[in-house]
Amino acid sequence: MTLIKKVALAALVALGLVAFAAQAQEAAIRKNLAERLPLLGKIDEVSKSPMPGVFEVRVDSELYYTDAEGNYLLQGQLIDTKARRNLTEERQEKLLAIDFAALPMKDAFTIVRGNGKRKLAVFEDPNCGYCKRFEHDLQKVDNVTIHLFLYPVLGPDSTAKSQNHWCAKDKGKAWLDWMVRDQIAPKASCDTAAVARNLEFGRKHRISGTPTLLFADGTRVPGAIPAAQVEKLLAEKQ
Repeated sequence: MTLIKKVALAALVALGLVAFAAQAQEAAIRKNLAERLPLLGKIDEVSKSPMPGVFEVRVDSELYYTDAEGNYLLQGQLIDTKARRNLTEERQEKLLAIDFAALPMKDAFTIVRGNGKRKLAVFEDPNCGYCKRFEHDLQKVDNVTIHLFLYPVLGPDSTAKSQNHWCAKDKGKAWLDWMVRDQIAPKASCDTAAVARNLEFGRKHRISGTPTLLFADGTRVPGAIPAAQVEKLLAEKQ
């Protein structure tokens, strides 16, 4: 066997040993945490974190950190102090990202301003005060198509208002009349299954509050951010 072949074989053996060790560590973490913390839930993923000796444990979209044997468990923010980056936040953003093309647009209505070239999806509750404040500020944003998903999470009255808006002849006008001008939409009836589907979609993707914004690259932003920040994100995320 030539020297080159011997070196290559040694490298393959080393890689195999590393992979085996990694699998053994993951198995130990899964076994120990499952036995010791059964209420933690099903572990979806175990991977090395950027911090030496520390492993990331993902349960759904929740992140935890542990040692190689699952003897200790931490929940919190992992910060790269040198790069000044919140690694936990960046990881969760990726986990919670939603493919914009996969949004159920048939269950939303659109509001188009200007040329409508930029895209934004928003999940809102008609009784949400932060949503009203956001809608007032959003009037300053032009050249955008807004896909509005009615997302009544604040109780039965929110559901009733959402259904009335969905059944309105001009959904966009009725929505802005209420959110911006405090003119309540009249009672109306139609097939409102879309509102229920929005709630199901939101639960599946862990949309827990309103407003929640989704940009064209899948980035999710919770909360009533100001128009200037919406403009900045629309420019970056298209």
